Amino acid sequence: MQSIVLVTLFAAVAFAAPQAPTEPIPILRQDSQVNGDGSYQYSFETGNGISADQKGELKKVGEVDALEVQGQFKYPGDNGDIQLTYTADENGYHPQGDHLPTAPPVPEAIQRALDYLATAPPQPENQQ
Repeated sequence: MQSIVLVTLFAAVAFAAPQAPTEPIPILRQDSQVNGDGSYQYSFETGNGISADQKGELKKVGEVDALEVQGQFKYPGDNGDIQLTYTADENGYHPQGDHLPTAPPVPEAIQRALDYLATAPPQPENQQ
């Protein structure tokens, strides 16, 4: 009896799993270029609404070359298209998009306290 329940459970999970698309998704546009100076760019768009563009180039940061990248991608979501733009450089990865969470505003009383502390003279440290 226990075996029948397990087999039935596995069969239900297998049928509930998302099925792979039966038709290939066409690539509507695809472009790529890599240059001898280390810069590059690529872009593509598919038949199901996915698209991406990115470009990068080397720049001097101190005495080393660092890659600076800018790009965007878009794909269909449950409530409309999801779009994200980003930069990545020596200061890190910086995404921007309407779907990304944002921090709540700092309460007014806490902001006043932070402003006061920023302008207050330094206090002497206690020597023990």
